[in-house]
Amino acid sequence: MPNFEITTASADDLTMLTQWAHAEGWNPGLTDRHAFFAADPRGFLIGRLDGEPVSCVSVVRYGSGFGFLGFYLTRPELRGRGYGIQLWRAGMARLDGRNVGLDGVVDQQPNYRRSGFRSVWTNMRYEGLPPAAPTGTALVDARTLPFGQLASYDRRFFPADRDSFLAPWIAGPGRTSLAAVRDGELRGLAVMRPCRTSSRIGPVYAESPEVAGALVGALAATDPGTPVAIDVPDINPAAVHLAEQLGLTPSFETARMYTGPTPDVDHAGLFGITSLELG
Repeated sequence: MPNFEITTASADDLTMLTQWAHAEGWNPGLTDRHAFFAADPRGFLIGRLDGEPVSCVSVVRYGSGFGFLGFYLTRPELRGRGYGIQLWRAGMARLDGRNVGLDGVVDQQPNYRRSGFRSVWTNMRYEGLPPAAPTGTALVDARTLPFGQLASYDRRFFPADRDSFLAPWIAGPGRTSLAAVRDGELRGLAVMRPCRTSSRIGPVYAESPEVAGALVGALAATDPGTPVAIDVPDINPAAVHLAEQLGLTPSFETARMYTGPTPDVDHAGLFGITSLELG
């Protein structure tokens, strides 16, 4: 009988996991692994069959009461043999007692519901070439601002503190991070990162569609001719309208799901989620 064991992924393993995710059409960032590993070094599990990686899942703990599940994959030729569900159970055991979130692809959502998750909103990935940013919104390099200010702002839109993740996410290699500031206060924040196909923008936080549009347009202008992609939550209708107004086209759908209560965050200011894998 083949030997199946579950181990904690190494930093090098995360490179392989992002390649698997790309093969699924998720288009992760080229350097996302740096922030992912910093978030929770023991939060990535790999199922190995006779020593060879065949399945994976991320089960990252945030604070004392929240967790996020992602990267749930089994190599296509080995699906249906029970390796994925064994890893799922081990991952959920690691998050036991927490409210767990995930962004589930359409064909897996019935399975997640059977495991105790419920849908709260739909994320629709919108892609394309947005028009030039309108004038009138003052934007600065987010990396020039005090990190504590950025972390406090992020906490308005995410269910738990995640400083160890946020720092490399904003300032990691190849990333462009912009903030809208007025009267010394943050009014918006967005980060763009390079991917194998369209560049991904996330998160996109803003006090208004005008600020969100300025952030997206300015980020896109830093790499002219390269399409951008934003995972837009339909719990904020203004975000959906903005994506359509910018001429972006829907291309990929997931559902934000939770095992517990819907976290109390600023949905009206959430114009794009950070990542499908870690929330």
